[in-house]
Amino acid sequence: MKKLVGAALCVAAMVSFMSCNDKSSSGKAKGNEQVTLTVWESTNGPDEFIRQAGKIYSESHPNVTIKYVNVELGDAVGQIALDGPAGKGADIFAAPNDRLSSLVSGGHVLPTANPESIKNRALSACVRALTSDGVMYGYPVSAETYALFYNKALISEDQLPKTWAELAEWSKKFNSSHPGKYGFVMDIGSGYYTIVFTTTDGNRLFGPDGTDGKHTYLNSENSIKGMKFFQSLRGALNVPAADLDTATVDAAFQSGNAAMHITGLWNVVPFQNAGIDFGVAPLPSLPGENKPSASFSGTRAMFVSAYTDHPNEANDFAAFLMSDEMQKLRFDLTGTLPSINVKVDSPFVGGFLKQLEYAFPMPSIPEMATYWEAMNNASKNIWDGADVKAELDACDATVVSK
Repeated sequence: MKKLVGAALCVAAMVSFMSCNDKSSSGKAKGNEQVTLTVWESTNGPDEFIRQAGKIYSESHPNVTIKYVNVELGDAVGQIALDGPAGKGADIFAAPNDRLSSLVSGGHVLPTANPESIKNRALSACVRALTSDGVMYGYPVSAETYALFYNKALISEDQLPKTWAELAEWSKKFNSSHPGKYGFVMDIGSGYYTIVFTTTDGNRLFGPDGTDGKHTYLNSENSIKGMKFFQSLRGALNVPAADLDTATVDAAFQSGNAAMHITGLWNVVPFQNAGIDFGVAPLPSLPGENKPSASFSGTRAMFVSAYTDHPNEANDFAAFLMSDEMQKLRFDLTGTLPSINVKVDSPFVGGFLKQLEYAFPMPSIPEMATYWEAMNNASKNIWDGADVKAELDACDATVVSK
């Protein structure tokens, strides 16, 4: 993905979709019939986005009122399963892409209306993340991945390592000449980050499409090789796994005690507020490769409930949230990465967008629920010196049902 260019505001282009689903003939308000759409979203930014977007939308759609209700992201999937059939759920609700399988298998969401138009607007990583068995569901409103943050006071842009091996060597030299500081830090006990080291030669969790529930591919030859290399990084960051949790490594970079850090866009504002002059670049490449290593990508989407009485209006408003104007507004209010190619006022977005070219969506199959604890524990044990193959074999056995 190259440098973004601005596009004309497309609010007017987001028209109602008349053939979105089986309810389309009865789900369209007649004439000036007043429609209220209930939207579930989280607090601390997304709530204000829905309120402001709803007000703007209603100015051009005076018969539609947007009602915001606080339901946090992690609670929406369970709550729609209870409230939807009872007729008191949301018309539209926010949920992460890794819950897509549960939403689809439960019959809780409608397919995306006019999917080709939405696919043409959205980042490819977001489209992949919201597609199940060839069908797209939901409307992506933000994307996320992680990248390499670097403190410009400790390492210049032209010194940035292109490979993980170079990062390790640079860090060892830095550590020896800067007592109390670290060349790089990362949460080595989180499978969200350590998945990177399993991806050599296109190896992917649950297979190329993330849908193979019988095999994790975490104990494949490429994954074992990659995690052995991960274990070797202990020489450049000689700290036990127990002392490298997210809060600790974030604090190290935020206090100016780490030159490089693997984290996401959510830390931009805290690091800026701490007065750190930093940049963001794609991840280094793994041994034997010449491109940034693959990271997990996540997509936050607005889903249209299968229980709504107004599917056309709900689809139309959800699509409206992907317009240039609304994506800029969401970035300003939440600081999260837009889901479309739109220029926003930030010097950091480019690094994340470049990394997204090499990212792959977090799988959404049910087995993903058992991945996290198993991979987190395996990563910690491997970092602290455990046998790599044994740990990954155990992780695979825990996650999949043979």
